Amino acid sequence: MSKEIRQLEPKVLWNKFADLNAVPRPSKKEERVIAFMKDFGENLGLETLEDEVGNVIIKKPATAGMEHRTTVVMQSHLDMVHQKNSNTEFDFDTQGIDMFIEGDWIKAKGTTLGADNGLGVATIMAVLESTDISHPAIEALFTIDEETGMTGAMGLKAGLLSGGILLNLDTEEDDEIGVGCAGGIDVTATRDYTEEETPEFKIGFEILVKGLQGGHSGMQIHEGLGNANKIMNRLLFDGFEKFGLRISEIDGGSLRNAIPRESRAVVAIDAVHEDDFITQLKSLSITIKTEYKTMEPDLVIEITKCDTPKHIMDLGVQEGFTRAMYAALNGVYKMSADIPELVETSNNIARVIVKDGKIKVGCLTRSSVESSKLDLANSLRATFELTGCEVEFSGDYPGWTPNMDSAILKVMTKLYEDLNGEKPHVAACHAGLECGILGKNYPDMDMISFGPNIKGAHSPDERAQISSVQKYWRFVLEILKHIPEG
Repeated sequence: MSKEIRQLEPKVLWNKFADLNAVPRPSKKEERVIAFMKDFGENLGLETLEDEVGNVIIKKPATAGMEHRTTVVMQSHLDMVHQKNSNTEFDFDTQGIDMFIEGDWIKAKGTTLGADNGLGVATIMAVLESTDISHPAIEALFTIDEETGMTGAMGLKAGLLSGGILLNLDTEEDDEIGVGCAGGIDVTATRDYTEEETPEFKIGFEILVKGLQGGHSGMQIHEGLGNANKIMNRLLFDGFEKFGLRISEIDGGSLRNAIPRESRAVVAIDAVHEDDFITQLKSLSITIKTEYKTMEPDLVIEITKCDTPKHIMDLGVQEGFTRAMYAALNGVYKMSADIPELVETSNNIARVIVKDGKIKVGCLTRSSVESSKLDLANSLRATFELTGCEVEFSGDYPGWTPNMDSAILKVMTKLYEDLNGEKPHVAACHAGLECGILGKNYPDMDMISFGPNIKGAHSPDERAQISSVQKYWRFVLEILKHIPEG
């Protein structure tokens, strides 16, 4: 199907996207895509370098007549979120993305598409390769590990770039010009516990929560989507009092920035309560699915008898764990008082692992206000510490403060209106963009973010709109023509 995608307009962009999607590029495993990008720049005869952390920078001189315009940094990240449906056989470490066309959309077969941020990377590649696009001097910055730690942006040293304007191509609404974003911090709770041998009078059950949409834990946190970790805890809560339920293991969620779509638990219950357990859990499952019928129509909860697990969690720890999971906030904590409809602060309970005497709960807390981010992180810390967990804060990165007097914002706002007959939506977003981090070492750089329509990012439902990419490409070309003089 990549042949059909390569025929779409603009061909130069879609061909680069197809080339890129043939290269496996999971976060923290970007060796192949780094080599791919360096080969690309060197084969064009352009100055190409890799910095200390693995970011790739490719520099292209201005086209004739554009030499006195401000040098522009075009920036996107090389890594992509790797998510797949449970019934999809796919190895992200070795396989390229299998794409197909459905109406006005490009999708992948059972996996994430990589449009976030592959379409931005492909755009920059198309500009670098071009011989007929008018542009000022370009510094192409391809960062690594944006999705799991912002490692590339954090490691970029001052002095490597000279550009005065940065175009970040990582926004997912084509009528939006981004001027700010949330910062984030990872909150991780851990605890060891004593495993007990399962008594002979108990029997085993496997509980599965699946079929949830998942999605971006920043951009979609306000949509009311189901979180598999919270739903699983709801199913287990009070299970000991009713059925003698004891937890053996839990495996829920995956990536810190993806809303959890699936969770699996193995439990043991008193054999005498088998019928009541099945009846009541099925009843609770119906209740939960009814609550989520609009947002999560494909939610599935399965309760299946299995071999009795050999070991179970210490009861006191289990009771504290399930209560902490219930109390820990997931979703929106606070809306912005300054920007209408913007989520200010939120949390995603992203990953839960209970196995072999160890508990680990991973959260990603986001906020556009640093003090509010720390406030929520401390709330989560207190919740889990009350149950005996150790809590670590890590991966702290700053937000990007809006500059409504930005010169490039004024240029782009007028160009968008001229091209489309309407004003763009100038906004901050609740996702984590690299602009705030990059601004630490490049405080005088005028930054903006934009991109084509991408839906369902960070989930196997990720899709990119063909007509929107065409609209976005026209916008890119006009922006490059109208960069002001330095």
